[in-house]
Amino acid sequence: MSARTGQVLGLTIAATGLAHFAAPAAFEPVTRMAFADDVRNWTYRNGATELAIGLAIAARPTRKAGAAGLAVYAGWLAKRVLSRR
Repeated sequence: MSARTGQVLGLTIAATGLAHFAAPAAFEPVTRMAFADDVRNWTYRNGATELAIGLAIAARPTRKAGAAGLAVYAGWLAKRVLSRR
């Protein structure tokens, strides 16, 4: 991954994380699929996680750790959604 691609990808993920705080209602239908209880709290938690992962990916020294974090986070969310079906 080029430095520019990593920065753009990371900042896009971070911006999505920030959007969870700016417009939480927009994320609640998706959040509800994995977390039926306390949806607003989980919306904020997911936003904070995405912000941290995105910033880690955007910075070259932490890019590999951020990518690993993204993979673990995506797998965990997928497991949550599938276990609720």
